[in-house]
Amino acid sequence: MTPAPHPAISSNGLCKRYGHSPALDHLDLTVEVGQIFGLLGPNGAGKSTAIKILTTLLDASSGQAWVAGFDVARQPVEVRRRIGYVPQLLSADGALTATENLDLSARLHGLSGTERKHRVAAALHFAGLEGMGQQLVRTFSGGMVRRLEIAQATLHDPEVLFLDEPTMGLDPVARRTVWAHLRQLRADKAMTILLCTHDMEEADLLCDELALLHRGRLAAVGRPQALKDRVGPTASLADVFVHFSGQAIQTAPARDWQEDQAAAWHRG
Repeated sequence: MTPAPHPAISSNGLCKRYGHSPALDHLDLTVEVGQIFGLLGPNGAGKSTAIKILTTLLDASSGQAWVAGFDVARQPVEVRRRIGYVPQLLSADGALTATENLDLSARLHGLSGTERKHRVAAALHFAGLEGMGQQLVRTFSGGMVRRLEIAQATLHDPEVLFLDEPTMGLDPVARRTVWAHLRQLRADKAMTILLCTHDMEEADLLCDELALLHRGRLAAVGRPQALKDRVGPTASLADVFVHFSGQAIQTAPARDWQEDQAAAWHRG
């Protein structure tokens, strides 16, 4: 992928209000091409709101944003063609096989014939699911589903990939496998990745740059080590989080999250 002359993502005074309450308050953000960029912040800080606006799923109240050089409000179709998105909750269809999920995504992205079959096979390989393409997704572990969803979201080689809590609830081995997949995407395709996370280890080890949101506003931005240096000589990224947000980090138990998702699939 040839580097673009514009930032992969940028916003200027981006706001989202619900009545008199701001969910996002004048966000100015720049993400360069090829970065893995993390959004940190407590629940309600505006992270998911920002991602939904940038992926054209939600209209901003004011301000502007551009993704892959296109205005998200005025050129939403062009933006959608150039992005992939993996939401916080598992979104793959548990009643379909892995191959059927991937084939459906390929069709939605306009891929057809031999090209579609090639992309689906390559996606199964990328996700480490060769030989499992005909298995129902409801039988997969949370980590396997996450790898499948990332493969789905990148079938069409997007310029920018958006991930909302991509490893929430996964066990340590599954988390690191997902991290390796994201690093591979950046290395092989120069893909820009923006992710929301509460996982401080994930942010520290994976992200080139971080932005910390607090009450809808940008509280701090910089490389992980630079942010730690701002707080103190021995500060951890958890200390940075608490310093700028004034709140403790909240995490979700892996087993409960996976059980809830599995139950929802079976009910569906």
